Amino acid sequence: MRQGGFHRWRRLQGVRRWSWVLLLLAAGRTAFAGPPFQTDDPDPVAYRHFEAYAFELSDGTVPGGTMLEIPSFEMNWGVVPNVQLHLVVPVGASFAPNGGPVHYGVGDTELGAKVRLVKETKRVPEVGIFPFVELPSGSAANGLGVGTTWYRLPLWIQKSWGPWTSYGGGGEAVVPQTGYKNYPFAGWLVQRQMNKKVMLGVELFGHGAEGEAATSTRSSTMADLGGSYEFKDGFDLLFAAGRSVAGQAETYTYLALYWTWGKDAKGGDEKGGGAPGGMLQKIHLR
Repeated sequence: MRQGGFHRWRRLQGVRRWSWVLLLLAAGRTAFAGPPFQTDDPDPVAYRHFEAYAFELSDGTVPGGTMLEIPSFEMNWGVVPNVQLHLVVPVGASFAPNGGPVHYGVGDTELGAKVRLVKETKRVPEVGIFPFVELPSGSAANGLGVGTTWYRLPLWIQKSWGPWTSYGGGGEAVVPQTGYKNYPFAGWLVQRQMNKKVMLGVELFGHGAEGEAATSTRSSTMADLGGSYEFKDGFDLLFAAGRSVAGQAETYTYLALYWTWGKDAKGGDEKGGGAPGGMLQKIHLR
């Protein structure tokens, strides 16, 4: 969709406004990371702890259609100190653009490992990597998969001050398939633990053009608002939504139930293994 000079100016003003919001938030002083946001964090699940998500995720553009993942499932395991193993099995629907056909089924299976490289200290931020591989378990013909194995290679950093946390980073998606492109992505987020039960945050997240076979056919920068509500220790509701402020018009939503459990340092049962981490980062197919 072509935009005139006036529309480009309005998008730039929107980016500037969101940038000021982030700067004002960061001037304060945090605790939750990854889901429900698109920006991820470097903090792995605690050793001998588990995380589970049952989630909805949607992403859509006018020329690329909409991908709706529901119900989909994510599991994270703190296999050794500073390392988390990651599995996502998405189930959903692909809505073709211009009123085209709708297809339902299993999407591509996601496997990954989050590795903390540097622990956070008073002056040093936490640093980690979260590479993952997408296995072609979804039907490419029906828009539910890419049709080949592809990879995502990010670096993330994080720093906390009392009830405030800021994290971000970026990397490259490598997609060796006709109709798709390798593309960069990056994001930054600020969030605050408002009280014992409620966390709220705001992010800017951008990506390059993903290819004509993907939902996001052109580059886009999105502003998302989200948060979490704790029902009880180890059981939370996560939510986020946003749309583009620059580039291709795009919308994003995420809603999940989250559980965490595991063993404490003495080997006893312990609910609550730390804040959610490991946002599902996917190519959104049409």
